[in-house]
Amino acid sequence: MGCRLVAKWVLIRGQKRGGKMEWDSGSDMSMEEEDHMQICEDEGFLMNDGGPVPIAMDNLLHSTPCGFAVTDALEPDQPIIYVNAVFEYVTGYKAEEILGRNCRFLQYRGPFAQRRHPLVDSMVVSEIRRCLDEGVEFQGELLNFRKDGTPLMNRLRLTPIHGDDGIITHIIGIQLFTEANIDLGPMPLPFYKEAITRCADRSLSDPFLYRPAAIGQGHFCREICGIFQLSDEVLAQKILSRLTPRDVASVGSVCKRLYQLTKNEDLWRMVCQNAWGSETTRVLETVPGAKRLGWGRLARELTTLEAAAWRKLTVGGAVEPSRCNFSACAVGNRLVLFGGEGVNMQPMNDTFVLDLSAANPEWRHVNVSSPPPGRWGHTLSCLNGSWLVVFGGCGRQGLLNDVFILDLDAQQPTWREVAGSAPPLPRSWHSSCTLDGTKLVVSGGCADSGVLLSDTFLLDLTMEKPIWKEIPVSWTPPSRLGHSLTVYGGRKILMFGGLAKSGPLRLRSSDVYTIDLSEEEPKWRYLTGSGMPGAGNPGGKAPPPRLDHVAVSLPGGRVLIFGGSVAGLHSASQLYLLDPTEEKPTWRILNVPGQQPRFAWGHSTCVVGGTRALVLGGHTGEEWILNELHELSLASKHGLD
Repeated sequence: MGCRLVAKWVLIRGQKRGGKMEWDSGSDMSMEEEDHMQICEDEGFLMNDGGPVPIAMDNLLHSTPCGFAVTDALEPDQPIIYVNAVFEYVTGYKAEEILGRNCRFLQYRGPFAQRRHPLVDSMVVSEIRRCLDEGVEFQGELLNFRKDGTPLMNRLRLTPIHGDDGIITHIIGIQLFTEANIDLGPMPLPFYKEAITRCADRSLSDPFLYRPAAIGQGHFCREICGIFQLSDEVLAQKILSRLTPRDVASVGSVCKRLYQLTKNEDLWRMVCQNAWGSETTRVLETVPGAKRLGWGRLARELTTLEAAAWRKLTVGGAVEPSRCNFSACAVGNRLVLFGGEGVNMQPMNDTFVLDLSAANPEWRHVNVSSPPPGRWGHTLSCLNGSWLVVFGGCGRQGLLNDVFILDLDAQQPTWREVAGSAPPLPRSWHSSCTLDGTKLVVSGGCADSGVLLSDTFLLDLTMEKPIWKEIPVSWTPPSRLGHSLTVYGGRKILMFGGLAKSGPLRLRSSDVYTIDLSEEEPKWRYLTGSGMPGAGNPGGKAPPPRLDHVAVSLPGGRVLIFGGSVAGLHSASQLYLLDPTEEKPTWRILNVPGQQPRFAWGHSTCVVGGTRALVLGGHTGEEWILNELHELSLASKHGLD
């Protein structure tokens, strides 16, 4: 429960069902319920948790936003599961440092203090405990401390949230911070220097420090924000639509007006399109049942992954002769498999299609004209909605660097070779991905004599005479094969794992590198190769080093890693999640219910419709399984079936 990813949007309704908190954007709240969760008076204030607000905050807010935190009352010691940007800014603690912890750390002076500071009023602390035990609201003031040790007065309000059964499921905390004029003496170095610098930088114009003004008797945060003078249309189209799904859910908890605005499906579609891109949104619109699920519900489930589940599918037909080292990709709701290594290392060149939208899906062989030479260790990608692109691999005559395209929707599908000039070296076990639906990117692999490669090439297949272009960089990650490339954030690429060169050795890797091809001079950047900080987070460690794994790109830029060849006793069946867009990217373990694949090596994975990943293949030690598929569904099946 201790990571930002699974905050589960408790701010609309604090419920816990089957161990998963629920943000029910489609449910109706009674007036009594709305009044109970209402934070401010009818107009309230806007809380933005780091999302991009398109106009200056100073022009919108005539008053100060509050810190906002949510704790899980059903977990031991009531851990924090959500904080907003104001809380982070004022206290100096990043969310990843405090999620999963009890809020009492603010009563300690600095991150290494072992006990509550003696100036913290123990009577107030006892009153907080009493209110929490009795399930009643608390209001009062308490001395707190920033991470650098400087004191703050916290005008605190704690509100319990009850589930349908009357049990308290969450506690919402609102903090109005003010400077505390208390001389506590110096902090031990180096925190004393940090505190001096921080205090010197603070001025009376600090937007997140409250100064007493017009707060009426008996009210908490009665000041009116300028933002509420705007029309609903401007609020929705110019402001809310620019926020992330997570922030929109938070904003919807502020007051009745914003709650009603955030129930609008058209708004949620704009939010998803701005956050995930028009291409992802277009794909999601084609998913059967997506309209029934609704954009608000879809945004929540694809953001929190609360509905993610494995299930096993058995399909008909056959891929014969049997093979391994094939390549597969998704074309709409169809899975396409090409080539592979048959018996006695026989290179295959046949094409099979599995239509998942059929009532009884089954593999069928596609009769195509002019098939490419047989191969294995190649890549198969989808471009332009229905084009299949094959590159490289190992054939009868050795390594290949040719490119073939097939339009799967053509009346008579025909493979045709694309003679791109200045091609990369022939290779196998490389990795590839696609950009903008028109460009093929190829990286690394194994060349003749077993030489590992570290280059990256791009081929624009919309050109009349395509030209291979090597992406010039000043530094490249170590040479490798069996790694993965994943596109996120438009034109950014994430490289993970593989068998990498390390001096005279070749070792499995868990390194992560990124490159942004939208930059004038793209540069590879080393993101992480070891555990990232994440207090109380069991997923803070990187996946065990591996190769021949699969990587799945999720809406919002996150990357899911599964399977592969892993040394030792580590399980390759575990799912790992990384968000490279975070300030401090942190690996997280994703525990998903259902029947996961038993064999985690030798897979191929395709993302279908943006809401599910299909895992096919897998080696049992004796044979390769292609009639047993495992589906990782990312959204509720009752909405998508």
